[in-house]
Amino acid sequence: MRPALHAFGLFLTAIVFSWSAWATPVPETKSPAAQAPAPEASLIVFNRTLTVFRSYFLGATPTVRADRARTVIEEMLRQGGELSVTVKANPEGQLIVLNDRLAFVITAGDADPLLQETPEAVAQKAAQRLEQIIAETRESRNMESLLKALGVTAISTVVFAVILWTLGRLHNWLGNVLLSQATRKVENLKIGNMQVIEGEYLIPFLRRLLTLLRWLFTLLVSYEWLSFVLSRFPYTRPWGERLNEYLLNVAGGLLESMLGAIPGLGVALAIFMMARVFIGFLGRFFERVSHAGSPVSWLAPETMPTTRRLFGIGIWLFAIAMAYPYLPGAQTEAFKGLSVLLGLMVSLGASSIVGQGAAGLILTYTRTIRPGEYVRIGEHEGTVVKIGMFTTCIRTGLGEELTLPNSMITGAVTKNYSRAVDGPGYVVDTTVTIGYDTPWRQVEAMLTEAAKRTPGIVDTPSPVVFQTNLSDFYPEYRLVAQAIPRSPRPRAEVLSQLHANIQDIFNEYGVQIMSPHYRGDPAEPKVVRPEDWFPAPARKPD
Repeated sequence: MRPALHAFGLFLTAIVFSWSAWATPVPETKSPAAQAPAPEASLIVFNRTLTVFRSYFLGATPTVRADRARTVIEEMLRQGGELSVTVKANPEGQLIVLNDRLAFVITAGDADPLLQETPEAVAQKAAQRLEQIIAETRESRNMESLLKALGVTAISTVVFAVILWTLGRLHNWLGNVLLSQATRKVENLKIGNMQVIEGEYLIPFLRRLLTLLRWLFTLLVSYEWLSFVLSRFPYTRPWGERLNEYLLNVAGGLLESMLGAIPGLGVALAIFMMARVFIGFLGRFFERVSHAGSPVSWLAPETMPTTRRLFGIGIWLFAIAMAYPYLPGAQTEAFKGLSVLLGLMVSLGASSIVGQGAAGLILTYTRTIRPGEYVRIGEHEGTVVKIGMFTTCIRTGLGEELTLPNSMITGAVTKNYSRAVDGPGYVVDTTVTIGYDTPWRQVEAMLTEAAKRTPGIVDTPSPVVFQTNLSDFYPEYRLVAQAIPRSPRPRAEVLSQLHANIQDIFNEYGVQIMSPHYRGDPAEPKVVRPEDWFPAPARKPD
C-alpha cells in the first residue's frame, strides 16, 4: 500500500510541475524541437554547482528550471532533519527526489554532447553533489565542527606567518652570501685587463632577481594558505577546492607541456647534431680537395673558406626547416605571427644585403682580386687585405685602410697591378709629358735610369717606356716597371721615390718637364741645377 501511495504522490508532484509550467508565460512554440537553443543555466546551491540545464522541459527555460530547483532544495535544507536523495527513472527523464519531494528533472537534452554523457550518469553525479551539500549544510550548523575549523585556521595562520618570516630571513642570508660570491667572481672575470661584467650593474640585477623570487614564493604560500583556510568551512569549501583545482590544473598543464615537448626537442636536437656532424665532414672534405694535386677549379684555397661557409649556411637552413615542426609552440598562432613578422622584416631589409652578398660571391669565385694583390678600384688603390661577404678591405700606401662595398667593386673598373707580373710583386707606372724639342730616345733613357735608381724596382723584367699620346704641344711618355715585396715598401712610397728620381735626372740633363700644362716656350728651360737641389731647409744626404 505504501509504494502505491508513494507513486501516487510523485504523480501528483509531476502534475503540479506541469500546471505551473503551463501557467508560466513562455515563448509561443508548439514543440521543444522547434524552439531556439536556450542559454545554459547552472543550478548552484551552497556555492556548489549541482548540474547544468541545457534544454527546455515542459515549456520551462533552463533558467526557470534552475530557479525552481534551487527554491525547492533550499526550502528542504531550511527544514532540516534527515534528508535522502534518490534517482527515479521516468519517460521524461531522470527524477531527482529529495525525501518524497521532486527536486528537479534531468532530461536527455541536459547531457553534455562534448563529453558524450548519458542522462543517467548526469543524474547520478547531481545526486552525489546534492548529498554532499546536505552533509555540508548539517556540518555548518554544528558548533563543534566550526570550532575545530577555527582552531585549524588559527594554527595554519601561525604556520603561514612563520613561513613568511623564514622566507624573509632566507632572502637576506642568500642575498649576503650569493652577492659576496658574485662580487668575487666578477672581479676575477677579466680578459686581459678588461673587466667583462661590471659589478655595479650585475649586483643590482641579482638583488632584484632575489626579491622577485621571494615574492613569487610568498604569493605561492599565500595562495595555498588561503585555499586551505577556505576549505575548512562548509560554505567557503567550494572556493578553496576551486583554488586548489586551478593551481593543480596550471601545474599539471605546465608539466604535461614540458613532458610533451621532450620528444619534439629530442628530434630537433638530433637534427641539429646531424647537421653539425655533416658540416664538419664537408669542411674536412673541402680542405683535402683544395690542397689536392689537381684541385677543383672553383675550390681553390682562397675560395675554400667561402665555399665551406655557404655549404654550412645551406645545411643549417635545411636543418632549421626540418626541425621547425618539432619545436615547442611551433604550431601556435603567436609563433606563426612572429615567423611572418621576421619574414617581412627580412624581405624589406635584405635587398641591399642580398646584393652585397651576391657581389661578394662574384668577387670570390671569379677571382677578380685576391688578398695580397695591389689594385686600383675607381679612385682608390692599395693592397687587398680581406675579401668578405659584403665588403672588401684594402690598405693604401698612406697608412689608410679602406672598406669598400662589394657592389661598388663589381660595378667599377678594377686595375690589378699584381696579376700581370711573374711571381710576387706589382706594377709601378707613371706618366710625364716632355716637349717635342727633346729627343724621345733621351727621354726614354732618362726614365729608365730613374727607374733603376729607385729601390724596390727590379731590373728583370727591365722597365719599359711607352709613348702613349702625341698631343698638340708635347708627347706623353708612360714608364712601366715592376716592384717586388722583397723590400717591403708600399706602392705609394715606391712611386714617390720614382717621381723624385725622375725630377733629379731631368734636372741633371737640363730637360724641362712640361706637365701638367704647356702654354709656351720660356726664354730658358725650367730646370733646377744640381748645385741648387738642397736649399734650406733641405739637407744633403751623407
